[in-house]
Amino acid sequence: MLLEEERNLIVTYGKKMVQSNLTKGTAGNISIFNREKGIFAIKPSGMDYFEIRPEDVVVMNLNGEIIEGDKRPSSEFMMHSAIYKNREDINSVVHCHSIYSTTLACLNIDLPPVHYMIGTAGKNVRCARYATYGSKELAENCVKAMEGRNACMLANHGLIAGGRDIAHAFSVCEEVEFCAEIYYRAKCIGEPVILSEDEMSKVIKKFKTYGQNAQTTYKKEK
Repeated sequence: MLLEEERNLIVTYGKKMVQSNLTKGTAGNISIFNREKGIFAIKPSGMDYFEIRPEDVVVMNLNGEIIEGDKRPSSEFMMHSAIYKNREDINSVVHCHSIYSTTLACLNIDLPPVHYMIGTAGKNVRCARYATYGSKELAENCVKAMEGRNACMLANHGLIAGGRDIAHAFSVCEEVEFCAEIYYRAKCIGEPVILSEDEMSKVIKKFKTYGQNAQTTYKKEK
């Protein structure tokens, strides 16, 4: 079975996406790109996340051709493919319909840096212009909105994020949804204070050496 590890991860993270309240029912989709082989695994269309088996996950190339699998791929396969074609730093994509991010997407507004954790996605999270789901136009709008960012909202639709691997992409989705909720709640009380562009530049720089995947070596104190 091609991309067996990637297919198993999609099954695992699909369930996690529902359990984390990032999506409902069969909505949303996940993919993982094997850059060495030039093919990616993606969730099958319209299937319950808790019923998907690894063999149900579809393997495609960047031209939209099915390489392996007997199920229809996610209707958003063009959006995933477009991101992989344009972003060498992204090897996994998570698209969800999380409540607060989707609320902002339905207002067609960007998510400003109300909290520094938005730095996982960039200096802010843009809202891509509306286009019909599954269309080439939506894929193009998404890629444009994600320039210099790891995520964007899709107008009247939801949230999409990319990362170096599935764990990273999923984490970006969680952090953006957290920031979207904070922004929504703060707006209910008053006008939230937005972090400056200069401060966000500092935050993003610090994130490059944050966590266990950072390319930094620390000497143990004696």
